[in-house]
Amino acid sequence: MVRFSFSGHVLMALPQGALYWPSREALLLADLHLEKASWFARLGQMLPPYDSEATLGEIAALVASTGAREIWCLGDSFHDRHGCDRLPPRARWMLTELTRTTRWTWITGNHDPGFADHCGGEIVSEAEVDGLLLRHEADPLESRPELSGHFHPKFRISHRGRRVSRRCFVATERKIILPAFGSLTGGLDVWHPEIVKAVGPGAQALVPVADRLLRFPIAA
Repeated sequence: MVRFSFSGHVLMALPQGALYWPSREALLLADLHLEKASWFARLGQMLPPYDSEATLGEIAALVASTGAREIWCLGDSFHDRHGCDRLPPRARWMLTELTRTTRWTWITGNHDPGFADHCGGEIVSEAEVDGLLLRHEADPLESRPELSGHFHPKFRISHRGRRVSRRCFVATERKIILPAFGSLTGGLDVWHPEIVKAVGPGAQALVPVADRLLRFPIAA
């Protein structure tokens, strides 16, 4: 985990694509897209049906390693509003254990608006926590410090003749976009116009690597 300062708060960027908020003992995650594989299966495109278990296993490991007491999911936690109903028994048990042992809050996104959760936790459209606004999609007009997801940012670069791709955070002084945490999620290049538009000028791609936080400027 790599510490950095954001709007007067100390946050920690994890290589897995999550943020840890030490003062609240909180994990922030975006875009889990649970049950994405089963959604595609209903359309005839068969994918290995283990994405939810893999994602929830990663979350459980982070909870154990950080001691997190709060979990904030910044939208698109399920791939569609009925995804919770399709959770296989093992994944449902894993999620129920997590929501039982932590203070778990779901923030709804464009993929899962109005979903009815049957595994615990509180459902909200957005939240303001200790002066930080938590929502699914960044609002370019928002002046308050804001944490969001939605865009699945990835940093891509050519290195020694190879194309390297890493999920990353996109940050300015007032905004942070988290990468997608789910095991079956793709990514949008950090230089994509929609990301640049969402955060405004002065953005950086933050790539946590071991005990360092690599910073790359994102030109408009």
